[in-house]
Amino acid sequence: MTELISEAHNKAICTSLAVFKATNIIDFKIEQVAREWDAKKIAKLDEERKQMNLFKQPEDPFEVVNKLPYKFSYVLEDNQGVHSKMMIEDWEIGQLFWNCLARHEGNEAKAVEDVRKKYYDDFAKTKDLYLFLGTSQLHHYVSKNPFMIIGTFHPKVESQLSLF
Repeated sequence: MTELISEAHNKAICTSLAVFKATNIIDFKIEQVAREWDAKKIAKLDEERKQMNLFKQPEDPFEVVNKLPYKFSYVLEDNQGVHSKMMIEDWEIGQLFWNCLARHEGNEAKAVEDVRKKYYDDFAKTKDLYLFLGTSQLHHYVSKNPFMIIGTFHPKVESQLSLF
């Protein structure tokens, strides 16, 4: 991670996307966050959308998706023994939460436990897990660690037969 962060902060290199394999996934954190979007931000986005063309109203209505009431993160260790906490910003983890919530008829405790089971017990402990990392323009040069997890990948391990 140290090398990736250094490359991200270096304006000559400016690494903003990477595939990363942690040496060890130590923990999976689940934190409650605000349940509603900031009304001022939503209004600003709607106004900006309307300003795209002054003479034509947008054909698609402005729809706000449900806000995920939890933040999910991995605590991981890299090949230098450095520990990092990295937020998972992948839409798939959010959709998994909503699907689990529906399956458990609104029971959030069971839904987040299912998310933990999939991302920690399954992905992190039984799979060959790789993380797709990305930065945001806002935090790229100023954040201590500008990377967040934007996806996961766990290639299927297939045994190969030896001909010799």
